[in-house]
Amino acid sequence: MKIRFLGTGAADWKGVPPTYPGYRFFSSAIIDDVLLIDPGPDVFDSAEKYGISLGGIKYIINTHSHPDHYSEEVLKRLESAGAEFIVFQRDDFKTVGRYEIRSLAANHSTCEDAKHFMISDGEKKLYYAIDGSWLMYNEYTLLKDGADMIVLDGTIGDVPGDYRIFEHNNLNMVREMKASLKQYISRFVISHMALTLHEEHAKLAEKMALENIEVAYDGLILEI
Repeated sequence: MKIRFLGTGAADWKGVPPTYPGYRFFSSAIIDDVLLIDPGPDVFDSAEKYGISLGGIKYIINTHSHPDHYSEEVLKRLESAGAEFIVFQRDDFKTVGRYEIRSLAANHSTCEDAKHFMISDGEKKLYYAIDGSWLMYNEYTLLKDGADMIVLDGTIGDVPGDYRIFEHNNLNMVREMKASLKQYISRFVISHMALTLHEEHAKLAEKMALENIEVAYDGLILEI
């Protein structure tokens, strides 16, 4: 299974010029070039910048309806090119092409429909958990069955006392989850980094590498 990150930024990147050092598009990813997670407003701009073809996308799923993760205009463009939007409610299980996908409720307080996804191709399993604080107990229970990679929300960085921990993770929360889940999950990755709450990517990546946590960046491809 291949995951390609089209964008790794949180909502506060809105309005920032793309020439800004370390610029991040809004969070979105493609699995095996066919399954798009989050048809956000930056999908086409990111694809153009990184030379990514969107022509192979067959399926689209959405974590939640916030405008940095969902654009009706982008969705219609992709659908007109032949992609199918698969609607998930919380706690759904569906077969999408060769993937089995389970959706679980995310703790994202400002959005009632926020979901995380377990995506399996029959051999590998990816848990995509962007936008949400901690993980719910039923997510932990599911993850005890194992996963090859988890992509966790890393919005807040190491900023202490930030109220947004009630709907996003800071890095200490990520560390605690890794300590509890490392016996079940092979690789830990963070994405959805806020501009105003993080140091530059190189410093962040170096710091987290000491803890065997990878930091996603726009255009990154990971194989599991």
